[in-house]
Amino acid sequence: MPDYKEYFIIAAEPDQLYKALTTETTLLLWTGAPAHMQEQPDTEFSLWDGDIVGRNVAFEPGKMITQHWYFGEENPESIVTIKLHPHKQGTSMEVRQINIPEEAYEDIVDGWRNVYVASLRDFYEE
Repeated sequence: MPDYKEYFIIAAEPDQLYKALTTETTLLLWTGAPAHMQEQPDTEFSLWDGDIVGRNVAFEPGKMITQHWYFGEENPESIVTIKLHPHKQGTSMEVRQINIPEEAYEDIVDGWRNVYVASLRDFYEE
């Protein structure tokens, strides 16, 4: 199963971006869809009205989020780690996702670039 890693620059400070990724109200604002999120390990989450679902694994406020994204019971855990690094333009957001099902890889990469990150950039750059 392939892995994916990419860095994105977001025009927001790491603490602001972290809150946008972990707070239901802010998730709704930048995704435009219902979200369920608790900043607590071993809780289920849902983004984009259920298009992305999984379990929260670990949090390091302002720095890192680790989640298990579900792709069906037959697949091994697909782990997503988002690391936030201070950058002169705001935050360098490092995204790493491991164990992506082969058939979903292109859609996942496209989703990261053109939906997830694009929505965050639009939210902070308006």
